Formats: sequence, C-alpha cells, structure tokens
Amino acid sequence: MAYPYDYLREDPALAPLVDEHGELTLEPAEDLFERLVVSIVRQQLSMASADAIEERLFERFDVTPTALRDVAVEELREVGLSKRKGQTVRNVATAFVERDYSREAFADWSDEAVMDELTEITGIGPWTSKMFLLFALGREDVFPVEDLGIRKGMQTIFDGDLERSEMVDRAERWRPYRSFASLYLWRVVE
Repeated sequence: MAYPYDYLREDPALAPLVDEHGELTLEPAEDLFERLVVSIVRQQLSMASADAIEERLFERFDVTPTALRDVAVEELREVGLSKRKGQTVRNVATAFVERDYSREAFADWSDEAVMDELTEITGIGPWTSKMFLLFALGREDVFPVEDLGIRKGMQTIFDGDLERSEMVDRAERWRPYRSFASLYLWRVVE
C-alpha cells in the first residue's frame, strides 16, 4: 500500500514528514463502539488525563453498548467522565443497540452520511464523528481540522497562523489521502 505515501511525498510540506516517520498505517478498529467511546473520553483532554480515565473505564465496565446503555451517569463520573460525557456514552450505547450500527451497516455510507448520522446523537459533534471515520472505520480521506493537534501541525509546516478555512483549503491537495496526511500532522506536535 505504498501509493498514499508516494502521493504525499509529492507535496514539499509533507515529504520531510513521510521520510522521517515512514509509512504510517490507518487500520480500522476491531470494535466500533469501543473506539467511539475512546473518542468521547478524549474530547478536549490532555493525553495523560484521557489515558487515566480510559483505563479506569475499561477496568470497571464491560465497554459494550448493552452494558453501558443502562449504567448510571454517576457511576461513569466515578471513573472520571464529566456528566455530559457520561450521558453521551449512554446516548451512543443506546444508538448502537437501537440502530444496529456495525461495520457492515456503515460500509456503503459516504463519510458525510456517517457524520450526519453520528451527530444526530446528543453529545457527538464533528470532531468525534471524524475520529470515528478515521480510527473506527479507517476511512482514508478525512481531515479533522477541529483537532488542536492538526491545527498546530498545519501551523508548523506552513510557518504561521492560518484560519481553519485556509487549513481546509490547503489540505485539499492531499485528497484522497487526507487521513494519512493527518497522521503526519499529529506527529509534528508529538
């Protein structure tokens, strides 16, 4: 699968990152629900805080839709989730059960259709739905400009302050492999 890397190497801004970090991979998650819960946990948190909460959550609960659907928000707060995130986890669990979400269910959906579906769930916004596209479904052409790491990476490789719209415009040149470009942008700030 060398083509995304060969394609991105053609861009002078990304070529040094591809050379430095090699061929980064984008693998779909084994468990879509678990991956979406991880994205909810990671919303607007430092990596260290998110890791600690995620560890406590997975130690205490069976992270499945049927198990988390009926867990009290207070119990989720005990592992470090905010009240809002606890409710979002329950909302997502309910949606997975009621709508029978699966890899097969999403297979024929466009990225926009998946995002529209997920953002109908209270508590899920554009950032979380894009993380789902990237890390749960392994979609190759997602550009999560809402992510602080992506914006910092863009500012670093393009030397300066850019508006989000400018970042989106510049990322167009990486289509149809903007997900892979995003992996490299995150490496810039790690």
